[in-house]
Parts: sequence; structure tokens; C-alpha cells
Amino acid sequence: MLISFMCLMPILHILAISFSSGQAAAAGKVVLWPVEFTTAAYDNVFGKPEYLRAFSVSIQRVVLGTSVSMFLMILTAYPLSKDPRNFRLRTFYSWFFVFTILFSGGLIPSYLTVKNLGMIDTMWALVLPSAVPVFNVILLLNFYRNLPKELEESSRIDGAGHFKTLWKIYVPLSLPALATTGLFTMVWHWNSWFDGMLYMNHTENYPLQTFLQTVIIKMDFRFIKSENVELMLKLSDRTSRAAQIFVAAFPILIVYPFLQRFFIKGIVMGSVKE
Repeated sequence: MLISFMCLMPILHILAISFSSGQAAAAGKVVLWPVEFTTAAYDNVFGKPEYLRAFSVSIQRVVLGTSVSMFLMILTAYPLSKDPRNFRLRTFYSWFFVFTILFSGGLIPSYLTVKNLGMIDTMWALVLPSAVPVFNVILLLNFYRNLPKELEESSRIDGAGHFKTLWKIYVPLSLPALATTGLFTMVWHWNSWFDGMLYMNHTENYPLQTFLQTVIIKMDFRFIKSENVELMLKLSDRTSRAAQIFVAAFPILIVYPFLQRFFIKGIVMGSVKE
């Protein structure tokens, strides 16, 4: 309980600041409970078309990126989970993927590759370079290897091919591993900011975390309409930043409880190698 409370304290502190007045936040009066309660910071956040546009880009990125990654991870992990006697080049391909964990192509070659493929300033520049996270593939293939071999043998006797066996047997039985790897992928896409700054030339294409990185480090009162003097009096840079941070973290906080029951099982079973 103590460790849980310590993990929750920063979130509660940010939430309390976001609902406090600018004067109270600037004076350091806010700890875990709002002081001089006001929703001015959230009125400011949801009144910014730039913020809402960046939020929309991140939602699209998470949905598209997670879908593409999960599909490719399933297709990659299934053959790599086979015995070398059934898939002769399994060891070669396994080390081929592991090599990408140990050594990357480098920042400049990666940028030139994305540029030459015509993906600069497109959603695909945020999705395709990280479409096959090898760590998640390893978790998934080890989970597949722990499934009873008799299931595949019986399906082959009934005339099912590899694709039917994969989608009808392996995928339904691997929900814990899929939920775990899916959560990892979602969090990666939602929190990633550097690739947005690297591959996007126009700020309107920034995902939310890139937008926050470029805006939250400085005062953002320029987004407030000059005639809204009452709102300006209730705000400070701390309350505005706190509101933006909490809104950005809220979707992931919502997803975690629904996938928590699969999380530990997927990690444990996917990390055990026979």
C-alpha cells in the first residue's frame, strides 16, 4: 500500500494543481488537494485547436500502430516458435531479429530511409519504423512454444493449414500474451515524442507527446484569446501544464485496469523458454 501510494502521489499532485487557481499553484500551496478549485486550466486546454489536433493524431497513431504491430508480431512469432526440425532456418531468423535489438541502423540512415520512401509528414513515418518490436515478438513466440503441441497436431489431422491453425487455435489461446504485448505497443506509441519531431516538418502533424515537448516547456498564454481576461487571471503556467499532462496520461490510465488481469500471466508465460 505504501509503494502504491508513492506511485500515485505524483499523479494526484498533478491533478490537484490542474484544478487549483494559478495563484495557489504559483505560491506552492497545492499538495494532494486542489486549492481554490477551478476548471480554468481544462477550459484552456480543450479550447486549443492545436492541442486537440495533436490529441487526434496520437489517437490515430495508437489505433493504426497497434493494429499493424499486433498483426505483424503474430505472423512473425508463429513460425519462430516452431522446432528447428520443422523450420530449418528458425535459428537464423531468430538471430536476425535479435541483432536489431543489439545494433540499430543509426539516426541518419533511419531518417534517410523514411525520407526516400516518401513517408515524411505522414502517419506511416510514426508507425512503420517500429512496426515489429522484437522484445514483444520474443514474449509472444515463447508463449506459443508453451502451448500443447497436440493442439497443432490434431488440427493438422483435421486438414487445417498453418494459417487456420494460427488464427483458430493459437491466437484465441494467447489472449494474455496478446494483451500484454498490445499494452506495451499502445504505451510505446502514446508516449513516443522524438520520432514525431524527427519525421514531421509541420507542427499540425505532431502527435500529442511531441506537441507537449515543444510547448509545455514554455509559457503558452499565447493560445488564450486576449478578450478572455477572467480565464487568464485564474491560470498560471503550472496549472496549464498540469492539465495538459493529466489529459495526455488519462487514456493510458483508463486502459491499464482492463488489461491488468492478463498482464502478469502474459509476462511470466512469455518469458519462460523450454
